[in-house]
Amino acid sequence: MIMAVSFTRYGRLYYLDPGEHSPKVGDKVLVPTDSGPEVAECVWAPQYTSEDIDGLPVCAGPAGEEHLTRDESNKRRRAEARSVSKRLIKRHTLPMKVVGIDYLDQDNVYTVYFSAPHRVDFRALVRDLARNLRARVELRQIGPRDEARLQGGIGPCGRDLCCATFLKDFEPVSVRMAKDQDLPVNPLRIAGACGRLMCCLKYEHPLYQEFRASAPRVGAGVETPQGAGTVVGHNVPSDSVVVRLNDGGRRCSCSKASVCGPRKAYDSTYGGEPGEAV
Repeated sequence: MIMAVSFTRYGRLYYLDPGEHSPKVGDKVLVPTDSGPEVAECVWAPQYTSEDIDGLPVCAGPAGEEHLTRDESNKRRRAEARSVSKRLIKRHTLPMKVVGIDYLDQDNVYTVYFSAPHRVDFRALVRDLARNLRARVELRQIGPRDEARLQGGIGPCGRDLCCATFLKDFEPVSVRMAKDQDLPVNPLRIAGACGRLMCCLKYEHPLYQEFRASAPRVGAGVETPQGAGTVVGHNVPSDSVVVRLNDGGRRCSCSKASVCGPRKAYDSTYGGEPGEAV
């Protein structure tokens, strides 16, 4: 059994073992963390999964009235800290932007996440924040990708940002991946909300590499069920190639298997029809 929760509305999903509990979508449950149980909202009700998943934290049960009251109090403290941080940053004329606030009530510690174009000397700011908030304050500078993860948003695809929902680690993404997928090398077309290359360029890149390793290259002569021709393009999602026929110059789309040399050799050896599409 597995369930998913989120600490913020439309935020990142965290997966739990429901244990003996059966919460419904929208119910408030307790999630074990390093700083104690925290309140989260059930996004996926417990359901069976065919995969063998171990090591998931176990749901600590439904949130009681005292837990909900504590959670609301912490939310007000975080909102107050954000307001105070913005006011003091403006007073100190620092080139900083507050991205997120964390608060641990057990230790009375605020963590302020901020972005800045360069390193910032915030020692005087920390002292003022600690005095105004009457707590220990830590400031952490984050990059554009982490800023997008904390703030959330909508990507070019129209869906919630991957980094703000399910993506755990940022993998390296290069312009070469966009070129391999025949995408225009235009920063406005291949950049995400963070201004960096979209993380989803990494998702299908192995598929394109595998396709090109076995498909005839552009410009190669091939035999198709409709006659001989020249490969003029690839269509990786449909596992096909675009061929311009020698007879009349007409273009046709053929499956990769129907023009692939090893497949045709297999068909001729084991009785298949040469050029038969699958």
